[in-house]
Amino acid sequence: MSTDSYIRKKSRPLQVYAIIFIIVLYVPVLFIPLFSFNDSIYVRFPLEGFTLKWYVELFHREPVWNSLMNSVKVGLAVSVISTAFGVFAAKAIARYRFPGRGPLVGFIMLPLVVPLIIFGVALLVLLSRLGIPLSLWTVGLGHLIVCMPFSIATLLPRFEGFDPALEEASADLGENALWTFWRVTLPMIFPGVIASLMLTFTVSFDEFILAFFLNGTQPTLPLYIWGQLRFPQEFPSVLALSSFVIAASFVIVFIGLWINRSAHAGAVKVE
Repeated sequence: MSTDSYIRKKSRPLQVYAIIFIIVLYVPVLFIPLFSFNDSIYVRFPLEGFTLKWYVELFHREPVWNSLMNSVKVGLAVSVISTAFGVFAAKAIARYRFPGRGPLVGFIMLPLVVPLIIFGVALLVLLSRLGIPLSLWTVGLGHLIVCMPFSIATLLPRFEGFDPALEEASADLGENALWTFWRVTLPMIFPGVIASLMLTFTVSFDEFILAFFLNGTQPTLPLYIWGQLRFPQEFPSVLALSSFVIAASFVIVFIGLWINRSAHAGAVKVE
């Protein structure tokens, strides 16, 4: 048996597991756009007919557009700020060795493993004690805590594969640290920056738990969807809106990952 055949044979259980994982994770999600085209307010088989009226209704609802703009505002601000901090944090983690580096990295990555409801309650109590009113700003603060680890995890491989000699050569030619970062470092990690912006925007745009605790009188889109679930007659429109959100999230995430992987593959070929 050749080496390639042996490797393919050993990887078959992993392939089967991956297929089962994808089916369990994504097939239930696919029922959302399926029932959004159903000509009935009830979610059941068989479908009563095909219709686009639930999608048409969305374009005539001002609260939908207001909540959408709130989510976009928060997502854009959070993605830019978290990526900016993530660039410098990832560079420090990849380049420097300092006391307490391991615990500090673990603390930064903590939101990836701690339930968000705990962060939501903790931030709500803290903001209440400080007398800070709840608004989109407080929602953005909560999302920033969640998105920072995603940004660092996305940017860290870019810095680990970056040759510091390029920055040293720039410094030897007389460039200061700011222009070295702008002309040398940033172009090299730019695909990772784009991927981080897109990923963190998607995470912020779709996040519900922290927004539920930290939101004031301006609901984000997930909160609007949650509020509409109380009314059975609104459920088909919620399915249509959710289908838009799912499609947009998948597109943004896949484009970001594709950009990051393509740039990484190109860097490997150059080396």
